[in-house]
Amino acid sequence: MRTLCDGQRIHMVDQKKERHYALTLKAGETFQHSGETIPHDELIGKPDGTVVTLSRGTTMLAINPTFADYVVKMPRGAQILYPKDLATITMWADIYPGADVFESGCGSGAMTMTLLRAVGEKGHVISHEIREDFLKTARKNIERYLGPVTNLSLVHNDVYAGIDEAEVDRVVLDLPEPWRVVPHAAKILRSGGIFLSFVPTVPQVVTTVEALGQEAIFTMIETIEVLVRTWNIEGRSVRPDHRMVAHTGFITIARRVTPRA
Repeated sequence: MRTLCDGQRIHMVDQKKERHYALTLKAGETFQHSGETIPHDELIGKPDGTVVTLSRGTTMLAINPTFADYVVKMPRGAQILYPKDLATITMWADIYPGADVFESGCGSGAMTMTLLRAVGEKGHVISHEIREDFLKTARKNIERYLGPVTNLSLVHNDVYAGIDEAEVDRVVLDLPEPWRVVPHAAKILRSGGIFLSFVPTVPQVVTTVEALGQEAIFTMIETIEVLVRTWNIEGRSVRPDHRMVAHTGFITIARRVTPRA
């Protein structure tokens, strides 16, 4: 049985309002919500997924957050990628156990954690970020959820100026101007490897696709977006919810090939 531990990041869930509240359990501290409280000591040692009662009788669910829950609620240094995009990127980039992956634009660390989970202990993730404050936030978020990791290299670097790394299997970019990195990515990405970029706007994706097309070694270029809509199912009342997570960005994928001699 998995229990809630001192020092662990958990979520308190208001099931009526369907809202999550993130906190780190610390002995002696107190969780407060809408004028009600519950000591952390009453949560520590409880089974994961326990319904607890606050000081005035309100019940909440104390759970270990899923990865999707964690990335949405974790401290942010930059805008995060949503779980729907993270999952799609992992599949479309074909991130596999043992892969060597180059990433740039680690931001708050959501994509970095996704890649680390996919490559496993035998893989390696190299993440370049131009802002040192983002690197610090990302490292804290990563270690808070995954613990110490030995197969991650966080590097302070401007990838627009160049990339000094050995050959990799995949290149994943979450940058404002990924087209500026295309020539550098071409140098480190192995033949048969996959290039993937995420950008929020049409002009950005058009420029990226044009840059890939100008390089003779990139082919099978495609762009997708992911829309997720939940449904409300109550007895015979079945309808899509009025709100949905629609456009967040465009995912562009390309394969690096060896041109005919």
